[in-house]
Amino acid sequence: MSATAPATIAQMNEASKWYGDVIGLNQVSVLIQPGITGLLGPNGAGKSTFLKLLTGQLAPNRGMVRVLGRDPWADRGVYREMGYCPDSEQLYEEMTGLAFVRLIGRLAGYSARDAALRADVQLERVGMAQHAGRIIHGYSKGMRQRIRLAAALIHEPKLVVLDEPLNGLDPLGRIEMLKIFKDLAASGCSVVVSSHVLHEIENLTRHMIMLHRGRVLAEGEISEVRSLIESQPLTLRVESPQARAVGAAVVGLDSVTSIEFASGFASAAILNGRTAASAQSKSDFSAPPSAVIIRTRTPDAVLETLQHEAAENRLEIGGIEALDDNLDAVFRYLVEEE
Repeated sequence: MSATAPATIAQMNEASKWYGDVIGLNQVSVLIQPGITGLLGPNGAGKSTFLKLLTGQLAPNRGMVRVLGRDPWADRGVYREMGYCPDSEQLYEEMTGLAFVRLIGRLAGYSARDAALRADVQLERVGMAQHAGRIIHGYSKGMRQRIRLAAALIHEPKLVVLDEPLNGLDPLGRIEMLKIFKDLAASGCSVVVSSHVLHEIENLTRHMIMLHRGRVLAEGEISEVRSLIESQPLTLRVESPQARAVGAAVVGLDSVTSIEFASGFASAAILNGRTAASAQSKSDFSAPPSAVIIRTRTPDAVLETLQHEAAENRLEIGGIEALDDNLDAVFRYLVEEE
């Protein structure tokens, strides 16, 4: 593998877009690298404006937008290397899926033969080959999404931009679409996916751009975004048959703010190095705890302590899980800090 940094697929520098008195995007500066990038934010965060600038449908009022080194508003040649799936239900309802994808191929400049060959390849790629002969009017939401994706891939772009592609899909449909996106990235096609459902993006990629009220709230790998909120305690669940010993090993750490034992055992709040155990009945103490819930501001210190104790065979650790190291928690923390 090359040690050189990957080329930038797209970038914005101080890009702003407004509609009269309404600001859609406000001084956004981001870099989009090869692979899959998730564009996250609640409805009204500015995701659609971001994607319209990226795909050249809008020009920024201020700032710069580049896709594959080109200005997508001024240089329409970039469309030969970019595919786009809008968040729209509109299709040619009386056409078959096959005829529609072939039509897009013809509009892209391919001969009838090449358009037909390319359509077959992409319909197979998105799992629509056996349904391609059906009329679009009878397609389900998921089938429509797949047909649009096949059309966006007809010219084998380097970048495909997907606006809320998982909206309205059932759980199985979402899983299947996520697999298609991952396969696209594995084949070398970069993907930008917008969503307001955080766990969908978390299951798809580790790189994200979070928008809130037209501004970039956070950008980067999940670990990098998490580092922005080091002041927020992280909750760790440590599974161990020696849960009491685990609690004792970390109770003196300055970064630990609270400890709670699972299985009905006592909980302990840590404040200035002092422990206060909650009142429990005798029966609560009769069953040994199986896990410890630790709240800490510096998880590395806790993990280092536990690893050392385990390496010295003083503790048996069954597993460690970060309960709130996910995008929902990160987004909540970041919005609260604004």
